[in-house]
Amino acid sequence: MCGNVLYLGKGWGVITDHLFLLDLCVDTFHSYPRPFSPKTPPESDSVETVAMTCLLTEEARLQKRLNTRINRELQRDHKESKREIKLLLLGTGESGKSTFIKQMRIIHGKGYSKQDCLEYKNLVFRNILMSMHSLVQAMTELKIAYIDPDAERHVQLLRALTPESVLNLGGETYEAIRKLWQDPGVQECYLRRNEYQLSDSTKYYLDDLPRISSNDYLPTTCLPRSHRVGSPGLLASMNIHSPSTRSSSTHFIKRIRVRMVDVGGQRSERRKWIHCFDHVTSVMFLVAISEYDQFLVEADSKVNRMVESLHLFNTIISYPWFKKSSIILFLNKKDLLEEKVMHSHLADYFEEYDGPKCDHVSTREFIAKMFISMNDMRSADIYPHFTCATDTENIKFVFDVVKNHILQQHITEVVPGL
Repeated sequence: MCGNVLYLGKGWGVITDHLFLLDLCVDTFHSYPRPFSPKTPPESDSVETVAMTCLLTEEARLQKRLNTRINRELQRDHKESKREIKLLLLGTGESGKSTFIKQMRIIHGKGYSKQDCLEYKNLVFRNILMSMHSLVQAMTELKIAYIDPDAERHVQLLRALTPESVLNLGGETYEAIRKLWQDPGVQECYLRRNEYQLSDSTKYYLDDLPRISSNDYLPTTCLPRSHRVGSPGLLASMNIHSPSTRSSSTHFIKRIRVRMVDVGGQRSERRKWIHCFDHVTSVMFLVAISEYDQFLVEADSKVNRMVESLHLFNTIISYPWFKKSSIILFLNKKDLLEEKVMHSHLADYFEEYDGPKCDHVSTREFIAKMFISMNDMRSADIYPHFTCATDTENIKFVFDVVKNHILQQHITEVVPGL
């Protein structure tokens, strides 16, 4: 009577699935009063009563096993959580968060397969064409004239192409892109790129067009040169590890697991951050320091991107969740800043700056101080680092420094007073 097939009588039916039996028992006894106390012997030896006794016995046994398993998992999760470091990666849109995550995959993960690089190759082609479309559109809006007499023909050819349709950059497509990029009018338009939206990768790839357009071209690292692909909302967290430790699906830094969570940077995504704030060891905040003369694409174009970053940073460090969390400030895109200061003066956008023109060191130090000066009401420190997220060696060096600090902070939290 107490086997896997039970006759319950009075139309209850036959149950043959053991897992379904557990679910049914729980629902049954939460929904209906018990017909008798388990400690009181039944007054009748009817088939129904015996069956119910078996059910209670089976339910109690299964419930005990389930509770034991849940308790074990809770204890294990609690133990593992003490050995896990949670890092929150924040910043405004296009600050370099996605690129930073990819660097972690290269440095501390398994890297990228050939198939990944082949897929990334198509992304390179699409971004090149999108950049050319942006330049052509800006030429019209800024009323800049082409110098090349054949420019209009090249423009019409590119306008007929969609980014998704470009599988290679050979033939007429290559010539059209190359000729337009060499046009003095387009070069003038590029220098005024702060007046419209243009990918940071534009110059890097267009200057390298002959190599990229070759038939045997294959990206070597799949690392984006500041492509705008966006963080689609909350991204899956990832684990990273030191290559000298173990290699498995769960990665570690010196035997302590690190979970890095990247969230969307656009204004529309920030409302989803709130549930990521618990138990954060450190916040890594990325700032694109080259954006001091650029404006938002998401909203009112009068909002300066650097001002937006400053406001977001101030909001983040003011949250009670992060009162004791250290802030790792990555002042990113230092390479683009060095190029930009030669023709765009910081004082034109931040009148407080009284340093010299064309001096990237003074410029970036002033920007760093604007962020660090906001930390007057917190007990934890801000640790600034100038970075180029597309430079693997630079990120590796900086993150090694950051890693040691994070590990020490984690040990102090786990063992107070150490």
